[in-house]
Amino acid sequence: MKHTVAVLVENHFGVLTRVAGLFSARGFNIDSLAVGETHDPEVSRMTVIAHGDDRIVDQIMKQLRKLVDVIHVEDLTGNDIIERELVLIKIGANAANRNDIMHVVNTFRAKIVDVSPESMTIEVTGSEGKIDAMLELLRPFDLREVVRTGQIAMGRRGGLKVPGKRVIKLAAQQAAAPKAKKTRKK
Repeated sequence: MKHTVAVLVENHFGVLTRVAGLFSARGFNIDSLAVGETHDPEVSRMTVIAHGDDRIVDQIMKQLRKLVDVIHVEDLTGNDIIERELVLIKIGANAANRNDIMHVVNTFRAKIVDVSPESMTIEVTGSEGKIDAMLELLRPFDLREVVRTGQIAMGRRGGLKVPGKRVIKLAAQQAAAPKAKKTRKK
């Protein structure tokens, strides 16, 4: 079964290695791993996609909760979530096939972000199914390079339950931040 696990961690060196290590130690291959800072620069959010047994994922989550740098862990599997992935696709393009490629791009509401005489680079965001369907339609063309960010996900309602101290700390930082003075150029 595919599992989507969200992990909030302290933004410190080595945390990613420890989290990924727990999955690999249990024989889980991570299909996708996306990590980035949250609205609080001291906190990062990881979205881990892995396939495996529910019981083992429960064990991994319990072990993750024991790590010092882990703030919160939640299995989003089965929840009402929004999932997205960003992909850049470089494809060979010439005068003969540009219109066909652009038709595929428009169908999937993607963007052409770079054009050269021999190629086009396409940016597309969406669910894994949308990305896979677009890649399948582009496969007959000269597919040169594909870069995927990995899936990110969040619940449609509410958010990850961050301890109250973290929220209060962020609000206090924002209140204490000095306001920028407006200056006029002469």
